[in-house]
Amino acid sequence: MESLASRGTALLCIDMQYLDAADGYGVFADPEASGVPRTGRRYYFTSLREWVLPNVRILQDTFRTHGLEVIHCRIQALTQNGRDRGTGHKRLGLLAAPGSKESEFLEEVAPVGDEIIINKTASGVFCSTNLNYVLQNLGISALYVTGVYTNECVETTVRDACDLGYFVTMVEDACTTQTPDLHEATIKTLRDRYARIVSTEEAVEDIGKRVKPLLVDA
Repeated sequence: MESLASRGTALLCIDMQYLDAADGYGVFADPEASGVPRTGRRYYFTSLREWVLPNVRILQDTFRTHGLEVIHCRIQALTQNGRDRGTGHKRLGLLAAPGSKESEFLEEVAPVGDEIIINKTASGVFCSTNLNYVLQNLGISALYVTGVYTNECVETTVRDACDLGYFVTMVEDACTTQTPDLHEATIKTLRDRYARIVSTEEAVEDIGKRVKPLLVDA
């Protein structure tokens, strides 16, 4: 395993926002029109509430304690009518306008201080933003990835990051999607080919072993 001590490491939090991760908002404002069956919605929001959001917060706090970057990626257009969106988002009707509730982060895992926010208008954050440029400027070459949906935006991010040369770790219990089968299929596809797969507990232990905590003067 490559050591993280000598490389810049960041946590990527993907789409933890009201558009697609909050019951009753955005995609799920009209549950029956969301395209996600009732059983899928039940699994998705239960997994978010019971383990994904708590685990993402644990990881955020761990990275902050060790002085590592926490980067928040969200869907947000440049314009109110979303004319700048990618064709995929236009086709799906996905729009989070600037200043809208849909563009807001979930309070439990929202940015703190001047943490970096990357706005995207496509499934993949690398193809639709300047994230790669920002990471290079920060000296980041190792990424821990969390968020939603496992088999869509998260998987696209992991694949693209790997192809761009980043050392990628996916935290499997800090991601979720519509069904456990879709989640597990993505994990099986990515494991040891595009990313190292770990649990939140393993990720916290990994960071603790390899990176000294940030000391703050009293």
